Amino acid sequence: MDYDKSAKQIVKYAGGEGNILSLMHCTTRLRFVLNDFDKADVESVKQVPGVMGATVSNGQFQVVIGNQVAEMYDAVEKVTGGSKGNARPAKSNAKWYQVLLEFIIAVFQPLIPAIAGGGVLKSMLMLFAMFGWMSDTSTTYQVLTMAGNAPIYFLPLLVAITTAKRLRVNELVAMSVVSVLVLPDMVTALAKGVKLFGMTATNVTYSSQVLPAILAVLFYAGVEKLMMKYSPKSTRMFLVPMVGIAVTVPVTLLFLGPAGYVAGQGFTSAILWLYKSFGWVAMAILAAVLPLLVATGMHKPFVPYVVASLGSLKKEMLYLPASLAHNISEAGTCFAIAIRTKDAKLRSTAISGGISALCGITEPAIYGITLQNKRALFSVMGSSFVGGAFIGIIGLHALAPVGPGLASLAIFVDKSSPANIIHALWGFGVSFVLSFVVSLFTWKDSASEEIKEEAREEEQESPVAANAATAQATAQATATQPSTSTVRVGRVKMEAPVAGKVEPLSAVEDEVFSSGMMGDGFAVEPTDDTVRVPVSGTVAMVYNTGHAFGIKTEAGAEVLVHIGIDTVKLNGQYFDMLLKEGQQVKAGDPAVRVDFAGVEKADYKTSVMVVVTMPGEEEFDFPVVTA
Repeated sequence: MDYDKSAKQIVKYAGGEGNILSLMHCTTRLRFVLNDFDKADVESVKQVPGVMGATVSNGQFQVVIGNQVAEMYDAVEKVTGGSKGNARPAKSNAKWYQVLLEFIIAVFQPLIPAIAGGGVLKSMLMLFAMFGWMSDTSTTYQVLTMAGNAPIYFLPLLVAITTAKRLRVNELVAMSVVSVLVLPDMVTALAKGVKLFGMTATNVTYSSQVLPAILAVLFYAGVEKLMMKYSPKSTRMFLVPMVGIAVTVPVTLLFLGPAGYVAGQGFTSAILWLYKSFGWVAMAILAAVLPLLVATGMHKPFVPYVVASLGSLKKEMLYLPASLAHNISEAGTCFAIAIRTKDAKLRSTAISGGISALCGITEPAIYGITLQNKRALFSVMGSSFVGGAFIGIIGLHALAPVGPGLASLAIFVDKSSPANIIHALWGFGVSFVLSFVVSLFTWKDSASEEIKEEAREEEQESPVAANAATAQATAQATATQPSTSTVRVGRVKMEAPVAGKVEPLSAVEDEVFSSGMMGDGFAVEPTDDTVRVPVSGTVAMVYNTGHAFGIKTEAGAEVLVHIGIDTVKLNGQYFDMLLKEGQQVKAGDPAVRVDFAGVEKADYKTSVMVVVTMPGEEEFDFPVVTA
């Protein structure tokens, strides 16, 4: 893959380098904060080689790359000159909650490798001790255990660095301010009772806490900006940090630290109350909706809770166990589809997505398989629900913030609870077997996929017969017939939505449609200004620009009618939509009146595409392609 070429296109579709305020990446996605999100071309970036999907969500332009995200990130950094990694948006049109979520992700996402590395190290050591491969009284065991404990114990310092980096203030001074909270002498003094300005500082154990550190750095950032504004340039080097430390530390010890500690404990207690009150039901529901949460990036708000829970309770009992059920369900469904499908491309996608999900990374499976196929989505959600319920009932808990999978099962090793890893294995097995079996029996390729694959197989087995069949099909396709005639290949007749020349989707000058990425269908070069409903059903979707609408049939198929190429940019000009969402319609009902002459004059292609984006129980007769 040419990462440099793809990176240039990604930056272009993000609105250009000048529109990018900050850039970071997680395990599978590039995460952009943009000055103007309206400039982000989501549909175009999806077509860039190496991009699996894209969305604008939670105050970020998120581009899904998959396992090669680090390489793509480096390439994008080259394009932007490496100037966007620490950038902070001065002004953005994002909503307040989007800004808050972006701040949370920026602070907590960089912490995961250190915390996960330490947690897995401890888990592996306990596993070795359980199998008798290492003595838990040996010096090596003790030293490595302390190394694994260090990231959690000094979590306030790590948080100070990431928060200061996000706020673009002096990282080392911010860390110095927070380090006072875990300074051994200060811990002793707080235990004995410290008075500042006539007030007694609350005795709080700040090790492993995150909110006190965040509040301290937020306050310090305000002090630093104020001092930078009013202090003489010749004294800034020592005056700004001196005043910042002198002011922030007392305020933190008296007010911010205790407030952050109480808030953190309350947040963790609220999650635990939810778990204790609803038990396995909460776990099952969370596991079932995780495919949708991960797809939209809404799973990230759980990161602060996971980090706080591991810091205060040394274990996490909701999100990570639920993720085990979901991740393994994704893997089971992908592997079953790989066995059942006749489509070679789909099989390849399913295998790679299944392997990634089995290792705890689900985005390739979610974007490549689950969200593309209704049967796959229902299988994953149903299996995740049952697996999550089972895991909730047996009371599984995790000890490190790592995506649960086959390679990271050690995060469930608990020396004080040896049965926990056995519970994890049971949860793994239930989720995988259930999703695999359900998908194995419910998966069904669309009729077009089966026909294409059978044709490929026939061509491989008998080129002569295949050429004869191709010639016969070509003769049929080029025969002079009315443009709305049909050949029986299924059970439901699909009407041409507009009078004109019927063409295959492959002839359309838009790769999204011509490649079959959206689904199977046909196109019409219109000779009339009224676009009609091609099949009976319910209006499921109407674009406010009037250039497209969707129909859902009684048997569950979803059919998209798209008028023109890139005509969304016309913002409704030349289109008069006649339908409303939820409306019951019949094939042939008027849907949109279009001034195709105006569309052509505006230099846009007028092809009308009809695509079955989600197969239902029926099979369709498409109009015959005419010469």
